Amino acid sequence: MATETHEAAGQAAEAAAPGMPQLDFSTYSNQIFWLLVTLVAIYFILSRIALPRIAAVLAERKGTISNDIAAAEDLKAKAAEAEDAYNKALADARTEANRIVAETKAEIKADLDEAMREADEEIAAKTAEGEKKIAEIQANATESVKEVAKETAKEVVAAMGAKADARTVTAAVNARLKG
Repeated sequence: MATETHEAAGQAAEAAAPGMPQLDFSTYSNQIFWLLVTLVAIYFILSRIALPRIAAVLAERKGTISNDIAAAEDLKAKAAEAEDAYNKALADARTEANRIVAETKAEIKADLDEAMREADEEIAAKTAEGEKKIAEIQANATESVKEVAKETAKEVVAAMGAKADARTVTAAVNARLKG
């Protein structure tokens, strides 16, 4: 009985569903027609709407890229000019600095020479003044020595018991001091 039920179910399935509708040869003409209609509709949608938008985006990107490349080349040229100007300014600054250093050295040397000349003059003046004072001190010392020698000679002569006059003592002291 199980086999009878199974056979009856198989026959009912064959009568109700002939199989997959895509593989049914009786509907091929309808399927081909709708396939062609769908492909034509997709073609018109893509060619009239989607592809022009994509082409516009691609053209815009290409324009942006070419503008960016041109701007980059301009910036590169400006950077090269700026670098050249910087190098020239740096060279000018170095030249100016060297000139300023040379001028400053010359001014310092002139100031130093002037200060040295003034110091030499001051030293010469002080030396002359010192020599003058030394000469005065020497003259005073010589005069003092003469006076002391005269006094001492008078005292020595007086101590020996003789009497010496001032003129004789002065002449004897002067003769001795001269050499």
